[in-house]
Amino acid sequence: TTADNDAELLPISSVTGEGLEKLRLRIAECSQKDELMLTTGLCQSGDTVLLVMPQDSQAPKGRLIQPQVQTIRELLDKGCIPVCCTPDKMQSALKSLGEDPKLIITDSQVFKAVWEMKPAGSRITSFSILFARYKGDIAEFIRGAKVIDSLTGSSRVLIAEACTHTPQHEDIGRVKLPALLRKKAGQGLHIDVVSGADFPDVPEGYDLIIHCGACMFNRRTVLSRVRQARAQGVPITNYGIAMAFMNGISIPLRQKCRKRAARSGLSVLNIFLWLPSAMICRNSAISFASKLLRMCSIMTK
Repeated sequence: TTADNDAELLPISSVTGEGLEKLRLRIAECSQKDELMLTTGLCQSGDTVLLVMPQDSQAPKGRLIQPQVQTIRELLDKGCIPVCCTPDKMQSALKSLGEDPKLIITDSQVFKAVWEMKPAGSRITSFSILFARYKGDIAEFIRGAKVIDSLTGSSRVLIAEACTHTPQHEDIGRVKLPALLRKKAGQGLHIDVVSGADFPDVPEGYDLIIHCGACMFNRRTVLSRVRQARAQGVPITNYGIAMAFMNGISIPLRQKCRKRAARSGLSVLNIFLWLPSAMICRNSAISFASKLLRMCSIMTK
């Protein structure tokens, strides 16, 4: 659209192909303009962002994991100044900066330690929470995390991972998260772990589902799993949000909204996470236009 109430009309013909190239260009322009980003609304060009990234036995040798790489690249593209450190070097990193970082992004497993060291003027989140908003339904995940308080030794929990990596002895999904859950709910807590495409079509019989950040899945897959859980009345949350909740870090919902996080004002770990309310409508229109374009292209061949 060229203005709020002034739509731009693009005449096209599936017979002659007239207007198809212009439609392609306009779709590309709209897609770039409305692209959802990991750090939307959290930082801007010139801001210093501290990334706290443990390099333990879970970390692949000689490289960073995909969520870290993707986040750093996005910060660079936005003109931010990313500063990276491990948890044990966080204090030194903070002292080396001329001012407090605008934002701190941490690995969920060291949430508590990083929270305790963060400057009062810095906001904090985790890679997993960023991906909860980017790939899933953060409002649903926050509500799901609150169910953790009601778990008992006879409850059943499903932990779902997107990738099929070989588990390590410090694995967050198979070791650290279950340990925190059993410490809170009781050692009798039954926990099942699935990975990759092994998520049950009908996830019934569970009191809670905890999903990873889903860096290896697309948004559609994660939202599909959220819908499957909701259909069975099973609360669902995300690694980072669950870890923050169990470490005593408050995760309040700024307002209740049943139209999901894209239309909600959310306050997560002192961060106002938002999405432009018109984005969903625009993206739906772009999707429709893309399908129309493919149909026209087929008909003109």
